[in-house]
Amino acid sequence: MSETYVECLVARKSSPVMSFLKMLLIMLTVVFGVLGVMFIPGLLIAVATGIAAYFVTMNANLEYEYLYLDREISVDKVMAKSRRKKIGTYGIDQMEILAPLNSHRLDSYKNRELKTVDYSSRVAAQPERRYMMVWNGDTKIILEPNEEMIKAVQSIAPRKVFTD
Repeated sequence: MSETYVECLVARKSSPVMSFLKMLLIMLTVVFGVLGVMFIPGLLIAVATGIAAYFVTMNANLEYEYLYLDREISVDKVMAKSRRKKIGTYGIDQMEILAPLNSHRLDSYKNRELKTVDYSSRVAAQPERRYMMVWNGDTKIILEPNEEMIKAVQSIAPRKVFTD
């Protein structure tokens, strides 16, 4: 049995709001840390803003890793290049269609109310590199796979994968 293994890593663009919030929390931590030397409540606030800054930093630097192995696409979320969390596994057998976001083949899915999950960089490029996968009839998954992954999925399900 031949197994195809393809790996793809996509960095999500950080929003300006998250960058601003991260810098604000770091500055507040420093200010309240200095004030904490004189007043105990300042030290408690510095600890709280430091913890908040840590979590904002972890969620501001996100990457998604797609793994295609044995008729399954698994998606992992990599936070700040240090922590990994498995988000989901999607079988090709339950996939209805995989096509670029601007493809006319997705027109019948545009007006349907489906749960939408975005695992892409959230950057619209020319030509469009983001793909939409309709999975299990109730979920739209937006991915940004490389050409090798598209060809691997297309070799398994040629009537469900489109590249136009």
